[in-house]
Amino acid sequence: MVLDPHRWLELRRFRGLYESGAMSLRQITKETGLNRRTVAKYLAGPAPIAPPQREASERPRRRAVDEVAPLIDAMLRAEVLLKGAVIHERLAVEYGITINYQRVKIYLQEARPRIAGELGISPGELAGLHRRFEVVPGAQAQVDWGDEGKVLAHVGIPKVYSFHMVLSYSRDPFCCFTTSLDLATFFDCHRAAFAHFGGVPMSVVYDRTKTVVRRHVAPGEAVPLHPEAVAFAGHYDFDIDVLAAYRPQGKGRVERQVLIVRDHVLAGRAFSSIEEMNAAFAAWVPVRRAKVHGTHGEVIGHRAVRDHVALRPLPQAPYVVAQRHLRHVGKDCLVAFDANLYSVPARKVRPRQLVEIRATKSQVTLHSTVPGQDGVTLLAVHPRAVGRGARIVDESHWDGLPTGTGRRVTSGDGPPATRREQPLGPEAGPLQALLNRAAAASVEVGRRPLSVYDELTGTRPFTPKSPMKEVR
Repeated sequence: MVLDPHRWLELRRFRGLYESGAMSLRQITKETGLNRRTVAKYLAGPAPIAPPQREASERPRRRAVDEVAPLIDAMLRAEVLLKGAVIHERLAVEYGITINYQRVKIYLQEARPRIAGELGISPGELAGLHRRFEVVPGAQAQVDWGDEGKVLAHVGIPKVYSFHMVLSYSRDPFCCFTTSLDLATFFDCHRAAFAHFGGVPMSVVYDRTKTVVRRHVAPGEAVPLHPEAVAFAGHYDFDIDVLAAYRPQGKGRVERQVLIVRDHVLAGRAFSSIEEMNAAFAAWVPVRRAKVHGTHGEVIGHRAVRDHVALRPLPQAPYVVAQRHLRHVGKDCLVAFDANLYSVPARKVRPRQLVEIRATKSQVTLHSTVPGQDGVTLLAVHPRAVGRGARIVDESHWDGLPTGTGRRVTSGDGPPATRREQPLGPEAGPLQALLNRAAAASVEVGRRPLSVYDELTGTRPFTPKSPMKEVR
């Protein structure tokens, strides 16, 4: 009988106690749960240096991953850097094979260097490698942001950003500078880029920016796109291509372009406005297009001509991107948005009604969530307020609401009928109103006993403690 290594380690703890006489063989047998003869055999003999080993089986142990190993090897031969999560997903979706992800991951540690050796790639060269791709003219553009920091801090602009779009086939660049990264600005820059190139590429590559991706998801799941990004892409007829997380190599052309513009346009120069920065880039574009690109070996401008010809035409009307929000209508017919208030027609809404706000950089429109009898949802159009705490009100929206001009007051002078006919109109100032209040306070009040009221109502006379009660 070969003792299990774990049991051998447990039994070895008692050798010193047994040899010193602190514990008997019977006590050790009871403590370890082993057979008495087994305990006596291992305690009586010399102490082994290593635990006993099990005899090797003639038949190798078969792992669950061995059944799918040929499939995994075939995937690695097609793409040696294919991720384990992608292989695990394809095994389940395409082949219906359910296997633990960790088993696939452990197998890849052995299989990837082996397949790389078969392909003539040394294991040290695997780190940092990625597959280069080429596209046809007009097929793709790549987009990215650059942070230019405090370039205009001396004129009161705290932050400046650069928007970049590069045509992947020719590396023809576009850049413009902004002070915001919001949704409207992002797609305004797209329109400027399409006008610069004279058309629209078939697809645009993005990283997982929040102006394109609604929320982040786990690897392998479908990426939910921002509704305005989908609408914009549909209007201009291009496809949205979102990169996998932590894969900047997928848009290396535009990543490199950010650094080139920073070095050749901004470095060593001073600017006083965004317009000057944009003009500096426009002046540099012909210089860039005259260069021979180090990768494709052609003049960028010559290759850009083929790129521009293959672009899709611009639509007749531009698509204006708007921020969309739902808000409740207040009792004063005002709707709050971005710390400002905007009015809606009183005859078309009710208190606490839910309305949709569509805000562009210069305009705010308010829409009903349900079309009216004429099929129109538009309620009001206002210029967008600058700053916070503003009230943008169209006086016609309050038509039909009480104005308060029919109220009347009396000053206390003259007969009651005459006093009631004296209104306190808008021409009466604060001083006149104060005088009227003082006159009313000086009106003499009649005094009569409470028994008079008892006689008028026919109730039992009430005897007060004091003979007279002042009644006002």
